[in-house]
Amino acid sequence: MAWNTVARYDDYTSAQAAVDRLSDDGFPVAELSIIGSDLALVEQVTGRLTKGKAALSGAASGAWFGLLFGVLLGMFTSGNGWLAMIAVGLGFGAVWGAAFGFLAHAATKGRRDFTAVRSLAARQYDVIATAAQVDRARVMLGQAGLLRVP
Repeated sequence: MAWNTVARYDDYTSAQAAVDRLSDDGFPVAELSIIGSDLALVEQVTGRLTKGKAALSGAASGAWFGLLFGVLLGMFTSGNGWLAMIAVGLGFGAVWGAAFGFLAHAATKGRRDFTAVRSLAARQYDVIATAAQVDRARVMLGQAGLLRVP
């Protein structure tokens, strides 16, 4: 498919609003794409990470994993044994998760003492259309006041 730019926007919300408007007006939106370009990795630091917080986070993850195993093994037990399997799985998962979380953080030796959330962000977003629909999309966005010329 050729890259036929209908409009260019500085943020994804504006590009999404343009496509949504076209959809509301009956445009065949299967003929459109939103393409982000000039990508950047954004790492938003959310806080300090201590060995205690790493162990607590590991315990929570391990508890979920242990719960899953407890439920799966509990399906093969009779009577109230399933409840014991869930409790044992939860307990073992939390203990092992805490140990692995603590040891994993200790192994970094202070090189990564913070928590962060990573995401991708684009500098600009192009709404593109197939060659047969690009002019129609531009006209419709122009009438709606949403056309940003590339």
